Amino acid sequence: MTNENQRFIPFTYKLIIAIVAFIAMFIIAMVFGAADATIKDVWKALTSNATGEKISIIREIRLPREVGAIFVGSALAVSGAIMQGITRNPLADPGLLGLTAGANAALAITLAFVPSANNFGIMGACFIGAAVGTLMVFGIAAMKKGGFSPIRIVLAGAAVSAFLFAVSEGVGIYFKISKDVSMWTAGGNIGTSWGQLRVIVPFIIIGILISFIFSRQLTILSLSEEVAVGLGQKTAQIKAVLFVVVILLAGAAVALVGNMVFIGLMIPHMVRAIVGTDYRFILPMSAVLGAAFMLLADTIGRTINSPYETPVVAIVALIGLPFFLLIVRKGGKAFS
Repeated sequence: MTNENQRFIPFTYKLIIAIVAFIAMFIIAMVFGAADATIKDVWKALTSNATGEKISIIREIRLPREVGAIFVGSALAVSGAIMQGITRNPLADPGLLGLTAGANAALAITLAFVPSANNFGIMGACFIGAAVGTLMVFGIAAMKKGGFSPIRIVLAGAAVSAFLFAVSEGVGIYFKISKDVSMWTAGGNIGTSWGQLRVIVPFIIIGILISFIFSRQLTILSLSEEVAVGLGQKTAQIKAVLFVVVILLAGAAVALVGNMVFIGLMIPHMVRAIVGTDYRFILPMSAVLGAAFMLLADTIGRTINSPYETPVVAIVALIGLPFFLLIVRKGGKAFS
């Protein structure tokens, strides 16, 4: 899509279309599943005090699950867009660069040593783990001159992720909590509760709002660091704030659904093809389309082999891996 075509339709209209698609996907996600419901059932569950088996399933199981999917999809898509902008690396993704693996390892260690940890404790551990994973990746990539090339960062991310996943698996086996760890690392919304959402969703909302506030600075930073400095931007402080936002979003997502790779890679590339390179448009559109995509993946996972559950991480990987290879082949410009 050319820049002329991107400007032909105002961004507001594009966002409205994306929101309509998101709402439609939410309705589909609420209706279809192992126990199919009707739109009338969904409406009753959301707007009245009606009772019944289907109403209870929608209200207590399906609704918190899909709300979790919405916020996780938004968090991963926005954090991926921010990382691609900061590093000017088209292959950047929280799952590929060690963030989610670090959060997983920290989660396993927390479950082993502090089994009574509540949602706040688990989420705090995930934040710390995501930060450690990020520092390890960029530390390894910076060991040689020119280390921040896209391919080297991805290779460092793959190595660090493999190591941290081995840590989480080792801890799980040694302390006999593999089942608990795998419940998180399988990557899914099974068992998402309102209690978890009350703790985790506010952090995701805060992270996304902060990213919107810094979207103009991120646009300039994504073009050239020299230009950003020339325009008087305090690049070190801006990068620090945005990295904290990425850690906040990725850590919260892992605390809720476990490891989820490729969403943060795919969605920003698709969004840039729709709205261009201005992060004032990329970030809100990524939040909406990331939520819609996660709803789609979760719905497919629940229905493709109903009543059995297909891990949503497998659905995402099935779509994401070819996308990743296409971006590598095209040098990061496949959808830009």
